[in-house]
Amino acid sequence: MLSGVNPAEAATRAKSRRGSLIDSTRMRQLIQQTPEQLTATVADSGYRVEMDLYAGRFTGAELVEVALSHNLGREINSVLGFCGGNLGDQVRVFAARFGYANAKIVLRAVFNEVDVDEVAHNLLPVENEDNGIWLEIIKNNSTLHEAAGNMREKQYRGAFKSLLEESTLSDYEDALDRHYYSNALKAVSGKGAALGVLRSFLKSEIDHRNLLNLIQGAAIGMTSEDRLSRLIIGGSLIPKSQFIAASNADLDGIVDLMRRSTRFDASAFEEALEKSKEMFSLDPVVLWLQSNQQAVLSRMSYLHPVSALPIIHYLSSKVQEVANLRLIVRGREAGLEPGLLEAHIL
Repeated sequence: MLSGVNPAEAATRAKSRRGSLIDSTRMRQLIQQTPEQLTATVADSGYRVEMDLYAGRFTGAELVEVALSHNLGREINSVLGFCGGNLGDQVRVFAARFGYANAKIVLRAVFNEVDVDEVAHNLLPVENEDNGIWLEIIKNNSTLHEAAGNMREKQYRGAFKSLLEESTLSDYEDALDRHYYSNALKAVSGKGAALGVLRSFLKSEIDHRNLLNLIQGAAIGMTSEDRLSRLIIGGSLIPKSQFIAASNADLDGIVDLMRRSTRFDASAFEEALEKSKEMFSLDPVVLWLQSNQQAVLSRMSYLHPVSALPIIHYLSSKVQEVANLRLIVRGREAGLEPGLLEAHIL
């Protein structure tokens, strides 16, 4: 039993919020709207408070994007507010990834010498009080090594212990990914059905991320050593003992590895890979992996209704809604055809 809170009530509240999200039919209808219509529609879809907050500084796609990001952060905090006790601890395991994402934004800004005012204008707007500590790091550091060393939260600094001063931006980003999943798996390593369910979900995420890294590495001709360095320990499909073999495999070899698992739809994955080869683009594989991960989470949430999974399912769906809206707004303002955008919407 999850102590400190009624998990059934929390799950019910999360499911109710998920029901208020924009469904796939409505999302595809938005693709047909003009940029001006989209701004009004997004505001009426639960984002008006944030749109009004930023309306004095932004217009068009920029206004929608910063409002979406701020709303997502506010919603995560709101959900954590009604998830206390052990349940809250488990949901925080999922929510911690958004802090790691901000750490990546900071490192990219420092590496590319982006002015702090430019970052504060869009990526980490000053209207969101949570962004203050991140902007200070960008302002006060000029190298990756300095920025990493001055990250105030110990969990981020710990990610970089094995890196050298000359390590690349990619090295730092990969280190953050490995550190997040290592900490997350440790946090759910105890006994009990609730922790076991969350652990299985995290392992499936690691599997999907490793598979995508392998496909990307093979497609662009990355060395086996570089591919190996991007793999994350902790998944189920590709155990650590098979990392070297997987990092040396070509695209067909990676498919063969996946066929060995009864828990993975290798035939559907192979179809997506063939589409990628035909299009000379990894988009079909990326979209299939994202869709498959959402399906895994939905199924696990249904099978374990009194756990952290229904709440995480809602948060993940909210993240996807924000990503879809951001893509549509950017695309329509850039003049992209609706058909092209629809092909990239989950």
